[in-house]
Amino acid sequence: MNTLGYFITFEGVEGSGKSTQIRYLSNSLISRNLSTTLTREPGGCPIADKIRAILLDADNSAMSAMAELMLYAAARAQHVNEVIAPALSDGGIVLCDRFCDATVAYQSYGRGLDRSIIDTLNSHACSGISPDLTVLIDCDPRVGLERARRRIELSSGPREERFELEAIAFHQRVRSGYNQLAIDEPQRFVIVDGAGTVEGIALEISAAVLARIPEGLRAIS
Repeated sequence: MNTLGYFITFEGVEGSGKSTQIRYLSNSLISRNLSTTLTREPGGCPIADKIRAILLDADNSAMSAMAELMLYAAARAQHVNEVIAPALSDGGIVLCDRFCDATVAYQSYGRGLDRSIIDTLNSHACSGISPDLTVLIDCDPRVGLERARRRIELSSGPREERFELEAIAFHQRVRSGYNQLAIDEPQRFVIVDGAGTVEGIALEISAAVLARIPEGLRAIS
């Protein structure tokens, strides 16, 4: 699908450390002179960032599960069109903090929405683009939520905590969903234990990714 570039996604429950680790990997790839685009979902471009603000705002607790799903699909369609597809077409590496697997884990396993509806929406939103490699940082949801809440309290930005306020059972279902996705597609997933040190996890991820990245990807110009 991704004819020229290489698409790597990071997944995990809240507070798993994926956002920290994806930055470590980005710096590692750039240090090797590889053209690397670091982005995130929901968001990644101005229109999708506005949708992100709606999705993660705890004041929007009345949002229905289907409305939530539709907003994620809309944000993803814009993000793919504006950021991901152009970067891959240019022959670079794209690192994305969450992608379609998050929608399956959160909205299907977590919310209980019909998987076929989610798969159809993802198919339309992604225009044929899918991850070449997915790094899943597995983490006990109780540990992750404690980390996430500490981060939110220390942040000076918007309080993006709508999901952190969900019951622990929801986050346990999300974790189970991620693990099932990894079982279903073992060739795409690399599972990393999120209980290790930040530096140790970064080294493990870097080694796994560098072993899989194909030769000939675009260098930094």
